[in-house]
Amino acid sequence: MTATRRPAIVGAVASALLFAAVVGLQAARERLGAEVVPQQISAHLLYVRSPEVLSRAALSYRSLVADVYWIRTIQHYGGTKLSQDPQKQYDLLFPLLDLTTSLDPHFNVAYRFGAIFLAEPPPGGPGRPDQAIALLQKGLEAQPDRWDFAQDIGFVYYWWERDYMKAADWFRQAAAMPNAPNWMAGMAAVTLAEGGNRESSRLLWQEMLRSPEAAWIATQARFRLAQLDALDQIEALERVVTTYTQRAGTTPSDWIEIVRAGLLRGVPVDPERHPYRLDPQSGRVELDPASPLNPLPAPEQPRSETTLGSGR
Repeated sequence: MTATRRPAIVGAVASALLFAAVVGLQAARERLGAEVVPQQISAHLLYVRSPEVLSRAALSYRSLVADVYWIRTIQHYGGTKLSQDPQKQYDLLFPLLDLTTSLDPHFNVAYRFGAIFLAEPPPGGPGRPDQAIALLQKGLEAQPDRWDFAQDIGFVYYWWERDYMKAADWFRQAAAMPNAPNWMAGMAAVTLAEGGNRESSRLLWQEMLRSPEAAWIATQARFRLAQLDALDQIEALERVVTTYTQRAGTTPSDWIEIVRAGLLRGVPVDPERHPYRLDPQSGRVELDPASPLNPLPAPEQPRSETTLGSGR
């Protein structure tokens, strides 16, 4: 072995060992779990947060390592979401997504799906739309012509932040980008005219069904549309409960009483076929706790000139 080649080989071996150590430490953390290694300690000591360090360690395998960390992202999000811990901690979600997209700046699914993960409110997610926006803006810096990233930022502002002025502005930016679809131009106008209206929300999610990016985007859109359907059904059912109460002089104790009164054909179920819950004290209708549509979006806020017209 020549003297000139020896340093290069040693450097490559050292980098490979460093990469193996990084992955090994993260794997050890997952095996030990939060009960053995406290979350606040493991997050700092058993996890490499620096994209620069990991990129150097990965050598020419950055895309492969990005795939590994994307899988870890899904495991972290899914495992936390399905856990029985009442205090669900998604603290590693953004660092994992940051690593994944730094290793592969063109990992488009990680940007788009990761933003949905981050924006989802507790307990289904960390409730960090700010981090979702930051992740998508990072994607735009890497790929300035990705109109769908700008559209997704608009969706975050619309659906989770309820900031319809900023949502409309991002929809306009998306519409002005190369290869943006024709329907994109109308989304800003719809948002400004009907921001917060359930039908406008339905229209926006229906447009998401057209996305050619990946099947999961359409799946997410169908889920949101089912939630909107459930909100419509709950409002209609509460009107039925009110009608029964006015006729009978008392609130119904269950759905059977309403069925016997001829106001319903049977016990109502949500779009996922779970029976709705009826509170006999208040007459309120709610999803069954077992329904996968939980939690429903927060109640819509009344439109106002301050929200939609003044830009403040």
